[in-house]
Amino acid sequence: MKVRAGRAFLLLGVLVVIFAGMIVTTPSVLTGITLGLDLQGGFEILYQVQPVSEGQAVTPEVINQTIAALERRVNVIGVAEPNFFPEGKDRIRVQLAGVEDQDKARELLGRPARLTFRDMATGEVLLSGADLVEGGAQAGIDQYTNQAIVQVKLKDAAKFADITGRYVGQPIGIYLDEELITAPVVKQRITGGIATIEGQRDIVEAQELADLLNAGALPVNLVELQAQSVGASLGQRSLELGIWAGIIGGIAVLIFMLVYYRLPGLVANISLLIYTYLLLLLFQLLGVTLTLAGIAAFILALGMAVDANILTAERIKEEIRIGKSIPSAFRAGSRRALATILDANITTIVAAVVIYYIGTGSVRGFATTLILSILLSILTNVWISRLLLHQCIRAGIGVKPWYFGVKEEEIREL
Repeated sequence: MKVRAGRAFLLLGVLVVIFAGMIVTTPSVLTGITLGLDLQGGFEILYQVQPVSEGQAVTPEVINQTIAALERRVNVIGVAEPNFFPEGKDRIRVQLAGVEDQDKARELLGRPARLTFRDMATGEVLLSGADLVEGGAQAGIDQYTNQAIVQVKLKDAAKFADITGRYVGQPIGIYLDEELITAPVVKQRITGGIATIEGQRDIVEAQELADLLNAGALPVNLVELQAQSVGASLGQRSLELGIWAGIIGGIAVLIFMLVYYRLPGLVANISLLIYTYLLLLLFQLLGVTLTLAGIAAFILALGMAVDANILTAERIKEEIRIGKSIPSAFRAGSRRALATILDANITTIVAAVVIYYIGTGSVRGFATTLILSILLSILTNVWISRLLLHQCIRAGIGVKPWYFGVKEEEIREL
């Protein structure tokens, strides 16, 4: 088969455009990836959630409401991408990457959330979180206006009726600590002990407000069990070592694939580079926090991606050795390798899902990165590799057995 110059130049042009785009956009992709605590430096605290009053159970709902209150507090510190992980039945792990003032973080996170209803003019506290029925705030949709609302149930209906009667036509500010959450206007005296808060943009915002109100109505004590600090310089050093390990290992793999598998190895190298770029882009778009465990998962998935290309290349070599033509060997080898590749990747995804389900913290980060990496690997190192190799064969590039690592004397006649 002769080289078809038109197809060959078209294929080369497409690859040049793809790699040019990758080179231009890679710096912005890398800077847009959020680094975890172990790579950026920061602060980590493990809290135990304890009830304030007798009879109050620490349920998953209480844990979620406490996390909502903690997230609100973290915004005061100005931390980007904080992580909160429930652990066990009564623990919360908080990771704050890039935190410099650790004492302030401890002070803000450690004290119970204080919910108050105040006079907007004087700041007088009219009600507190203790006046709300536990779990009494619920988000919903008004059946008449079709707008998102939050309904709040109070313990003392008479007290609430007296307050709302005095503030008809005026706003009452709802504060979490010293931050104003919302300021609904009292339209009429409320006698049933149930208030309706309007003005939420959608049901998601209404649910967030309900969670905050419930967090204030269910104060808990946070007991610090463990704390650790990762310095920025140590995190930077970990990042540099991880990057260098990946670069050195990647170059070694690229050289091996090119020398041993020749044309399939070259195609595999191109696919691996595209795969690496797309995975980093996916991390940026999904807001995945990259940690050392995530880098380990990425390298593991990269090894599986290489393995997928090796399986395909070896299958093609076997077909060539029994005397098939290059196009026939490509079709048969690719088809037979697919089942093995999918089996290996699917079983790994199942294991990663189990790890994510039973794990916490960085273990879940490892599992998440591994799942994303393998799914993308199936796309790039199965479909793209096959497409590129198929186009090379159609263009007449490398259609001799030598280009697939097969010697002439190894070929048997059919």
